[in-house]
Amino acid sequence: MHGTLPHVCVGAHGAPGAGVFTLDSRGTACHPRLTDDTANDTDDLGEAGATHRSDCLVLVTGTPEGLDSSAAHVHLYLLMGQSNMAGRGAIEDEDRTPHLSVFVLEADGTCVPAIEPITRDRPGKRGVGPGLSFGKALAAGHPKARIGLVPCAVGGSPLARWEKGGNLYAVAIDRVRAAMTRGTLRGVLWHQGESDSTPGLAGTYGSRLDRMIADLRADLGLPNLAFVAGELGEFLWAAGSRHGAAARLVNAALAELPRRVAHTACVTSAGLLDRGDAMHFDTASQRELGRRFAAAMVRVQSGQ
Repeated sequence: MHGTLPHVCVGAHGAPGAGVFTLDSRGTACHPRLTDDTANDTDDLGEAGATHRSDCLVLVTGTPEGLDSSAAHVHLYLLMGQSNMAGRGAIEDEDRTPHLSVFVLEADGTCVPAIEPITRDRPGKRGVGPGLSFGKALAAGHPKARIGLVPCAVGGSPLARWEKGGNLYAVAIDRVRAAMTRGTLRGVLWHQGESDSTPGLAGTYGSRLDRMIADLRADLGLPNLAFVAGELGEFLWAAGSRHGAAARLVNAALAELPRRVAHTACVTSAGLLDRGDAMHFDTASQRELGRRFAAAMVRVQSGQ
C-alpha cells in the first residue's frame, strides 16, 4: 500500500468499527470485505466456528491532527506463536471498535483497521488475542505514532516451524520485511509452547528459543530488537493435564529468557483464566495479557 494510512473507518451504519476494510494500491479507496470463518480446520482443540460478516460504505484516510504517518512514526510489531497469540477468545463489541492509531498489515499486503480477529490463521476458530489490546495500550503512550501489527501466529504450531529453516519462520521474515518498507520494526511478541509441552521437547525449549531469537535479529539486521514472550497459562497443569510437568518446564524456560538473552522480557500469566477448555485464554485474560505485553515492551525498549 502506498499513500496515507487509514485513520477513521465508517461501517454499514455509520459507526466506527462496523466494517472490515481493504485499501487499494493507492491507499485512498475502500472496498468491502466479506469474511466467513465457518470453514473447518485443525487447531489445538478444534473449536466451534463463527461467522463474521462486514459491509463497508466509506473509509476516510489522511493524517489526523497530532499523528505522523512518516515511516519513523509508524511503529511495527511482529506477532508470532500459536493459538493463544492468534486468539481464541469470544469477540465482543469493544473488540470490533478500531483505535484511531492501530492498524494491521495483512498477509496480502493490505492495511486494515485493527479489529478482531486480527489474526486470520484458522477459519472457524479466530477470536480475541493479545495483539489488539497491546496495540491500544502502546498507542495510549505514543499519541503521535501509528501502531502497526504484523500478525503471523498459527494455531497448533510447534517451535520447530518458527525456527530458522521452518516454514513459519520464512513467512514471518517475508511479511515483516515487507512491512518495514512502511515503518520501523520496534519489537516482537511471542506466545508459544503448548505444542512443545511434551517430554521429548520441553527440555530443549529454552535453547531452541534463544537460537530463534538470534537468527531473527540477524536476518532482520536488528541485533537489539526487543522481544517479549508470554508465559503459558497456569491452567495447563492446574487441570491435571498429562503434559503438566512438561508445560512447567516450558514456562520456566520462558520466565528465564531475560537472564539468557539481552533485550528480552517475559510476562507472567498469573491470574489469567482459560475459556473453559484448559488450553486457551478467555477474552478478558487476552486483553490483560496484551496490556502486560505492552508494559514489558516499553520497559525493554527503554533499557530497563
